[in-house]
Amino acid sequence: MDGQPLSALRDLFGERLFTSREQRICYSYDATGTMSLPDAVAFPVSAEEVRRTVLLANEHRFPVIPRGAGSGFSGGSVPVQGGLVLSLERMDRILSIDTENLVAVVEPGVVTETLKEEVRKRGLFYPPDPASLKFCTIGGNIAECSGGMCAVKYGVTRDYVMGLEAVLGTGELIRTGVTTVKGVVGYDLTRLLVGSEGTLGIVTKAILKLIPFPETAATILAFFRSNHDGSSAVAGIIRERITPCAMELMDRTAIDCVREEADLPVPDDAGCALLIEVDGPRESVSTEADRVEQACRQYGAIEVGRAGDAKGRERLWTLRRSISPALRKVNPVKINEDIVVPRSRLPEMMAFLADVASRRNLKIVNFGHAGDGNVHVNVMISGTDEEERRRADEAVSEIFGKTVALGGTISGEHGIGISKAPFLEMEVGPLGVSVMKRLKGCFDPNGILNPGKIFMEEQMAQR
Repeated sequence: MDGQPLSALRDLFGERLFTSREQRICYSYDATGTMSLPDAVAFPVSAEEVRRTVLLANEHRFPVIPRGAGSGFSGGSVPVQGGLVLSLERMDRILSIDTENLVAVVEPGVVTETLKEEVRKRGLFYPPDPASLKFCTIGGNIAECSGGMCAVKYGVTRDYVMGLEAVLGTGELIRTGVTTVKGVVGYDLTRLLVGSEGTLGIVTKAILKLIPFPETAATILAFFRSNHDGSSAVAGIIRERITPCAMELMDRTAIDCVREEADLPVPDDAGCALLIEVDGPRESVSTEADRVEQACRQYGAIEVGRAGDAKGRERLWTLRRSISPALRKVNPVKINEDIVVPRSRLPEMMAFLADVASRRNLKIVNFGHAGDGNVHVNVMISGTDEEERRRADEAVSEIFGKTVALGGTISGEHGIGISKAPFLEMEVGPLGVSVMKRLKGCFDPNGILNPGKIFMEEQMAQR
């Protein structure tokens, strides 16, 4: 990016344009640790500023990379081709909460936990709950179609996005969707934008569906001798016609990483744990929790306990949310994947993961949202051994192949970004990739928005 576009951006943003190396480094990476330095970072405060920025980008042909909190695990906000990082963090207003129609309207920089807490004060619930909810933003959640622990019962981000305001790659401002429960007018552009990783448009406002907050909840922790037993219990519990709001699996290594901080007693012969929560009306939750405990024992649990109060429940969920950052006790570098398989194939997938770890002499830690078949596969490596890295990369490719063969998907909630771009065709096929590229051309004909993401070797159009 030369002096002319930088000068134009300075006129637009003033002191909200960062150009020093120190400032740019802070916006050069995401949770993958992949780093690429942008030419500048800008902080818009309105849709009009976003629109004018994209128009400048088309005029001068520089990339625009939308960014939320940079907490993604696929490299989606990394400026791999330089250009301008457009941080939406200052567009952080909750514009309205409609308690009659159960709708919230928010800007993209709103932190997910902030929204959840604000609507809860009104007896309402915004269910999507990624583990990074304390700092990730709604805009980033929409870009990646984030899920979380409650997806087994409540679904993922796309299920709560009713409409959007977004700036397309042409600089045009579009409004999609409705504020009503029903609406089938034309193509569903809202759903197309959700999960598009900032490659089709930049969200500047979101209309979100809310639901009544559950009256109460009960949390159960069950230990099993093996991952096979624990994952078999997942399918078994669902088979009993029980729908928990969350059902999390943790293998023994994941448990050991956080057990000391949580002061958690673990049976010596435990190889796996399920953390299960049921919610709803008070009169039904106790009965449902009893059924969960009974089902766990029926499917081989060696120990089952229930949190006695809200403080105990929060302690257990803090334990689960602490696993990802604690994994570096195993090895300093984490290759974090988020495969999903049908629940009935989960035991087979867990056995396959153990086999891969053994055959390739790798440390692989598994945990995740087992209730919807979503496993976070963490290949832990030293980062200094090139041969170990080669084995890890081969293991990931092998795991993805098995996932697709089992009828699953290579990404449940992290997106494709740059880390999974080489495997996109493995799942959707060459025609699927071709159609996606054609759609990208309609929304962003000059390839301005987040180039280099989702598709291998994608380049911005030259002037």
